[in-house]
Amino acid sequence: MAETLQHVEDMVDSSPVVDVHDTFHRYQQLLAELKAKIDARFETARDPSTLELESYGGYPDGPGGSLAAYAGPEVDWMVHSWLGNPAASFANLHLTCWLGPQIKVPHLGIALLVWPQGWFYLDSVPRTNLMVDGDYYDRYYAPLDAEWLELRGDPQFEYFVSRAGFIRASLSPTAYCYSFERSERNLDIVAARLHAHVDRWLGWVDAAEPVPAAERAALAETDLRVRRNIAERDPANVMGVRFFGQETTDKLVRGLWGGDRQLARPL
Repeated sequence: MAETLQHVEDMVDSSPVVDVHDTFHRYQQLLAELKAKIDARFETARDPSTLELESYGGYPDGPGGSLAAYAGPEVDWMVHSWLGNPAASFANLHLTCWLGPQIKVPHLGIALLVWPQGWFYLDSVPRTNLMVDGDYYDRYYAPLDAEWLELRGDPQFEYFVSRAGFIRASLSPTAYCYSFERSERNLDIVAARLHAHVDRWLGWVDAAEPVPAAERAALAETDLRVRRNIAERDPANVMGVRFFGQETTDKLVRGLWGGDRQLARPL
């Protein structure tokens, strides 16, 4: 079982400069399909704070990106974004959906990278301490163990170990975080895993019991702190600074956690 232990910028800098638009467009299509499933289940609206981020940078003539965030009665913050320079080896795409406090289903986290090797992250972000709440673990994580171990044993997928301890701490026991060669086989496996999990996650949402009203404010506050910490502490933010400077990167990071949001949070 191979492992990858490098900084994102080191992997980019040590790799040949190649055009990765083929994988970039494939990733875009995959995330569009997954977002369509989520849109069919939830009512959301675009947060006006992200309209200016619909397109930024100089793509296709250089680095660029797009960030759109949404909120709704059941969705606290959903982000659909990409950043990079696909003509020069790098693109980073996100689809994350942070649920409102009415239910306690794990949040959905998806990220896809090409640098020019492939990479993907998929996780059910927990909303409780799994070491304390064994029933929560048994419901949302134990059933995923076998298929997680299956991919862990696949020699074509290298488990990615972040050099940032906080990021390692943010991963659930069934988080996918892998580097891989961009073969048809491997890209198909990634797509299948993402589709299967989004379908399962939507099933969790439909089957969830409501959180008591008195507990929702505290849950919403915890969710926001987790989301902000993950966004601000992401080591890949260095690529945003490299491409667009600190000011724009800070605005993008706020877009990821909702620092400039204008729509109200669900109650």
